[in-house]
Amino acid sequence: MSSKNEVELKINIIGPLGTGKTSLLNQYVHKCFKNDYQNTLGAQLISKTIKLDKTCMKLQIWDTGGQERFRSLVSTFYKGSDGCFLVYDVTDEDTFVCLEQWRKDFLSKLHAPVTDFPIIVLGNKVDLTERKVSKESAVSWCNQRSISYFEVSAKLNINVELAFETLAKKALLHYWEARESYLVDSIKLTPVDDSPHGSCC
Repeated sequence: MSSKNEVELKINIIGPLGTGKTSLLNQYVHKCFKNDYQNTLGAQLISKTIKLDKTCMKLQIWDTGGQERFRSLVSTFYKGSDGCFLVYDVTDEDTFVCLEQWRKDFLSKLHAPVTDFPIIVLGNKVDLTERKVSKESAVSWCNQRSISYFEVSAKLNINVELAFETLAKKALLHYWEARESYLVDSIKLTPVDDSPHGSCC
């Protein structure tokens, strides 16, 4: 899409196995939740068109598998991304501990500038009682990296739409900034030296 009011954005949802990435995506796109999702193998694409701030955005959302054996395959879907969700399970501390590895792997695969790249961390399954990762720990981790954080529940639809719309806004801003930077760089001209070098006649 080339219109200023119509933009296509690529969003990745990444994180360890079993954190509820597919559940979050289906809650956002289809407004439904199931307990029996199969593990995502590789990646699957779901699109959703939304309108924010007078801009029509077609979100191409890539739900990626969290299995370690598919890590190299999954990372091939990172290229060209405009935004990223990093998802962990608040009832599983191991999924929180490995967030930094996921973040670094994602940023290393981008071909776009990674400075201020739109990433949001989602602490999923806050509806469950057996919590292992405190909100304070997650907020502190995100603040150190200047990353936004949302506590969400795919099952109860807590903060899901808010998180997606927030990332969409950040991704849109990054998209236009990157595009303007590219255009400025591509039209830079070498100054012409018009100083006199002697008479031509």
